[in-house]
Amino acid sequence: MSTSTDIVRNGLWSNNPGLVQLLGLCPLLAVSNSVVNALGLGLATLLVLTASNIAISAIRHVVRDEIRIPVFVLVIAAFVTTVELAMNAWLHELYTILGIFIPLIVTNCAIIGRAEAFASRNTVVHAALDGFMMGAGFMLALVALGAMRELLGAGTLLADADLLFGPVATHWNLTIIPDFRGFLLAILPPGAFIGLALLIAAKNGWERRRARPATRSQPAVAAPDAA
Repeated sequence: MSTSTDIVRNGLWSNNPGLVQLLGLCPLLAVSNSVVNALGLGLATLLVLTASNIAISAIRHVVRDEIRIPVFVLVIAAFVTTVELAMNAWLHELYTILGIFIPLIVTNCAIIGRAEAFASRNTVVHAALDGFMMGAGFMLALVALGAMRELLGAGTLLADADLLFGPVATHWNLTIIPDFRGFLLAILPPGAFIGLALLIAAKNGWERRRARPATRSQPAVAAPDAA
């Protein structure tokens, strides 16, 4: 059984759904043209993933194997509908922008995969932690990609933050590059693919760099002369 430390590490880094498993790429690439859009969908996914993991772990002993997948989908769909209705009521403008990608959370392979591979085989506490960390890892990948694309595309960060945080965030917009006309490719669909590829390359490069043998920097020891 995985320890809490392993679950946290897997969700945030070594088995990140967006950067390692490459699951849920449709919403990840489609709505990551700004930090606010990415954060909105990331939070919705995190809530659904955590709640569905808890529910599926709680009922794992009473659901027969023959019907487990339909039951998992039904549970996930119930939580997605709850989040969708809540966003429509309290975050209507952001809900309109995200559009079809909120109900499509039901078909997100990362959520169904965690339900089958982890939640249905572990305790409620570990399932909750796994769901939260996998959701957080997915959200961090979304926000990192959204920040990169928004910065290169418009020279700003947190534009339209009031759509997610309300009137208090009206002036949260950060202009990082003043008088910047923007790099159009960054906010177009090809920019999403390029940005994600750069994030994956950066992560893989960092891991390879850390994995280099420590002895590489040490001077070689001369072999003794033969007698």
